[in-house]
Amino acid sequence: MLSPEKLSHLGIGAEWSEPLTTTFVNFGMVSPKEQASFIGQASHESGHFKLLEENLNYRAETLMKLWPKRFPTIDEANKYARQPKLIANHIYSNRMGNRDEASGDGFRFRGRGLFQLTGHDNYWHAGQALGQDFVMNPDLVATPMFAALTAGWFWKTHSCDKLLDSPEQMCKRINGGLIGLQDRIAQSAKALQILGA
Repeated sequence: MLSPEKLSHLGIGAEWSEPLTTTFVNFGMVSPKEQASFIGQASHESGHFKLLEENLNYRAETLMKLWPKRFPTIDEANKYARQPKLIANHIYSNRMGNRDEASGDGFRFRGRGLFQLTGHDNYWHAGQALGQDFVMNPDLVATPMFAALTAGWFWKTHSCDKLLDSPEQMCKRINGGLIGLQDRIAQSAKALQILGA
C-alpha cells in the first residue's frame, strides 16, 4: 500500500493512496523506479494531482500559437477565445474517434484524468479495459480512482514502462512533446527518494 505518509512527503493528498496503489497492482508496476516515474509524470500532467480536467480557457493569441492550422488568423481565434466548450469542439473535431464540431464530442471527451485522456476512442478503449462505460459517463475519468487507472492503462498500452531510462522519450510518449521535461525529471527523482526509502 502506498501510504498517505509517503504521499504527504511528495505534497500529494491522502485521497490518492488507494487509487495509486490499485493502479500499481492492476498494471504490475512493482519497482520503486517505475512507480516513481509514473508519479513524476502524473504530477506534472495534473498540476501535482490537483487538476483532473483540461483547462481550455485560452486567449486568442495562445490559440494561434498552439493550433496554428485551426486558428490561422486573429479574427478566427477571437471567435473562440475564452470559450472552453467551443475551443474543445473545434480543436478535437473529426479526430480520435470524435465526430464533427456540432456533435459536442470535442468537449465531451476533452482531456481528463492524471494523463489527460482525450478523444472518444481513448475513452472507449480505456473503458473496455477497466470495465466502465466512460463514453456514457466521461466525468468518471476526473475522479481520483479512474484518473489513476486510466493513466495506468495508458502507461501500459503505450509501453511507458519500457522508457524508464529515457525521460525525453517518455515525455514525448505522454505529452507529444518535451513540455515540462525538467519538472517531470525532478518530480520522478523526488518520488524515487521517498518510495525507494
